[in-house]
Amino acid sequence: MIRRFFSPSRCLQGVLMLGLMLGLTLPAAAQGRDDGSLYSRFGVGDLRAFSSSQAQAMGGGGTALWSFNYTNFSNPASWSRQVLVRASAGFRFDGLQVTDADDNSKNFTAGSFNAVQFGVPLKANRIGMGLTFEPYSRVNYRVQTLSQLVTDPTRLDTTIYQISYEGSGGLQQVRAGLGWRAAGPLSIGASLDFIFGIVEEGTRTTFASPDFTETNLATSTRMFGVTATTGAIYSKSNLFATTDELSVAASLTLPATLNGDRALTLGESLNRDTLGAQVEGDINLPMSLRFGVAYFLQNRWTFVADVRYEPWSQFESELSIPGYTPGTADTFRDRLRLSGGVEFLPAGPSFLESYFKRVAYRLGFYYDQAYVSPVAGTDINTIALTGGFSLPALLAGTRLDINFEVGARGTTDHNLVRDRFYGVSATLNVGERWFVKRKLN
Repeated sequence: MIRRFFSPSRCLQGVLMLGLMLGLTLPAAAQGRDDGSLYSRFGVGDLRAFSSSQAQAMGGGGTALWSFNYTNFSNPASWSRQVLVRASAGFRFDGLQVTDADDNSKNFTAGSFNAVQFGVPLKANRIGMGLTFEPYSRVNYRVQTLSQLVTDPTRLDTTIYQISYEGSGGLQQVRAGLGWRAAGPLSIGASLDFIFGIVEEGTRTTFASPDFTETNLATSTRMFGVTATTGAIYSKSNLFATTDELSVAASLTLPATLNGDRALTLGESLNRDTLGAQVEGDINLPMSLRFGVAYFLQNRWTFVADVRYEPWSQFESELSIPGYTPGTADTFRDRLRLSGGVEFLPAGPSFLESYFKRVAYRLGFYYDQAYVSPVAGTDINTIALTGGFSLPALLAGTRLDINFEVGARGTTDHNLVRDRFYGVSATLNVGERWFVKRKLN
């Protein structure tokens, strides 16, 4: 009798389902014009990252994190420790409350995809490949101001007009690479990263009087470029107990030069004409350096801590960007992100325990010092609490992760706004063993 374990057909069904999820979520992310945070207006937008749904619930770091159930994209060195072929995709729902200095507030909601990820062990626990499509930044804002225009100075006639500053779009990235576990406790890896996207920004002026015509001045900037990421993980077992392991890791994403192509249009409402030729210029993104520590105990407890540093004070661009003017100095500041978290899996590696003992429970936090501020000398910081549950499915190696995030960003000083936000996400992680030799009994 021929026996084959973990039929690849079931995993293919999962991959097809993930492809369907991607098809449903991408239009929502690309076409949505829901209002978001004012702070996404500046620089290249609100920076995003998604390494895995496991790491996301534990503060969003995970540089030294590896797992049987997940492919971790914060460090390509972790891809070397894969056993199952994996695919994952998820959707995120975000809520935002914006409050100004006068205590006026407004609520917004939006939906977007987390990431689509694939991991393939070319040689189990030795050589692995990773591929991901994920957000890099997001621009999604609308700011409105009201003023009066004097139409006849002799009669002191005025008309009210409104200026709306709007922006949408952002950057995406595709990453692909390999991880290799060398002899001993060291793993290394590298990936090639392609960054691309479109940012659309506009200034719309409308008048209360029909004697004036609405105008809409808009720019559309296309950007694309290539960079690379390299990383290493050093792991040591049985340090403080017979079933523990300590991992220390670092990864580096090299600086990237994006080619920018900008078009300027002017017109009434949605009917706009292009003004002049398109403008081209380079946009130089800084490197990203990450350090992380992970401690695994008794196959039940996992603790992580991470630091991420990006020297945005070295940012340069030949195109003007909100918050940055070419040729000026000290416009942006260095970004610092600190995070930590814990996971508890009561059943450990056992598949025979009750269902709720096989659920993983996670909690984490992060602090993020923004790389740009609308007001010079004013820090725009984010602090948030994260958490979630990982629910096992009937198919071994497959889990559904439900994560949450709550936090605050910014300040109401200097006529700025404070964001209070929350997010809920669902991510399906499918895993199966492929390339198993058939056995004759």
